[in-house]
Amino acid sequence: MTRRRRTATAAVLLSFTLLLAACDGDDDPVDPTPTATAAASGTITVYSGRSEEFVASLFERFTETTGVEVEVRYGDSAELAAQILEEGEASPADVFFAQDAGSLGVIADAGLLSPLSAEVLDRVEPRFRSADGLWVGTSGRGRVAVYNTDVLADGDLPDSILSFTDPEWKGRLGLAPTNSSFQAHVAAIIETEGEQVAREWLEGLMANEPTFYEDNGSTVRGVAAAEVEVGLVNHYYKFEVEAEDGDLPIENHFFVPGDAGAFVNTAGVGILASAANAAGAAAFVDHVTGDAGQTWVAEETWEYPVAPGYEPSVDLLPISEFRGPEVDLSSLGASLPQALDLLAQVGMI
Repeated sequence: MTRRRRTATAAVLLSFTLLLAACDGDDDPVDPTPTATAAASGTITVYSGRSEEFVASLFERFTETTGVEVEVRYGDSAELAAQILEEGEASPADVFFAQDAGSLGVIADAGLLSPLSAEVLDRVEPRFRSADGLWVGTSGRGRVAVYNTDVLADGDLPDSILSFTDPEWKGRLGLAPTNSSFQAHVAAIIETEGEQVAREWLEGLMANEPTFYEDNGSTVRGVAAAEVEVGLVNHYYKFEVEAEDGDLPIENHFFVPGDAGAFVNTAGVGILASAANAAGAAAFVDHVTGDAGQTWVAEETWEYPVAPGYEPSVDLLPISEFRGPEVDLSSLGASLPQALDLLAQVGMI
């Protein structure tokens, strides 16, 4: 683990512990109604765990629609969460736009997010919003095993993600352990299966000598190049990589319903309680959860819209059938430090 990664991990663990004690739940909901959106102006600062190439067009459309300018600080979601925790109420961020619920949950549990209005929260499925109303999902991101079709057929892959600890998979698996999506998935496994099962799974993966990649995209490319046969990634990276590289010998394998591998996380947004431009921040939340934002997800990404009435742009397993064990995404913030600590103990980060 690099010094920078150790620092980020330590910041999440330490700052979460310290700031949770200071949690203040007395803030009034931020109301992103049409009136509030119309009144929004100025500039907002967004800490974005979503990459620039992916969301730049969304920010541009928001500015064109509302007139509110956006200053963006891009980075890894977990590291941005650690930075917000360090900055506390002095953070210049108005909005935290994270690629996973775990990073949002850490900030929510520390008392640094403002409650959102029921109008916004009710736009999305209950499983894609904070139980406490502190953040809301923007798009669904399912975990899958992408595999090389020149080497494997779908039936060759296990029904359960936990089976990748079997010796037959030694040297055949790739993953990105420093990626926040993988880390959030480990947190979900802790929540649903318990820490001991999560530890045994990670130790079993390590015993099978997996190849580590920097991120999901490079994992998919590693599978396509037959560096490994299978990679643990988010479902949409197959389509994103093929859009850049052309058709590749890869397909997604979906784990059976109820399995720990059939986990659907959500990218989402929260408004900082210390936001200097709360009206502009509310307008952004209104945009990404409303018709403009969900149409963007449906038409310009390969993710799942989280509001009813919108369908993904590619043929995917219906979101209603993409379900693992019941897990409250709001709880991932509390389990994320435990997941990071466990990943460090087994030597993955």
